[in-house]
Amino acid sequence: MPELTSKQRAYLRKLAHRLKPVVHVGAAGITPALLHSVEDAFNTRELIKVKALEAAPARIRVLADEIVAAVDDVHPVQTIGRTAVLYRPHPDHAEIRLPAAGA
Repeated sequence: MPELTSKQRAYLRKLAHRLKPVVHVGAAGITPALLHSVEDAFNTRELIKVKALEAAPARIRVLADEIVAAVDDVHPVQTIGRTAVLYRPHPDHAEIRLPAAGA
């Protein structure tokens, strides 16, 4: 999937507003266990929030970029405060319908 447009990111931000963080990054940072948790979260949903705890070794933007690089087909939607919103479309049964890229 190509990069998200600003309109698509805005739509996903609106959907993510009510979500609670499902993955928390602690002092250990991005570990294989954390990446496994992210993969598991994406098995049941297409949009997740990741929260960096106070002890996290880096800022949330850096942590989100590391997750995006390590997990296939994940797109960063937003980082705000200590929270990142990540999106990965389900390959077979996508529930979120993004606005058209050219619209």
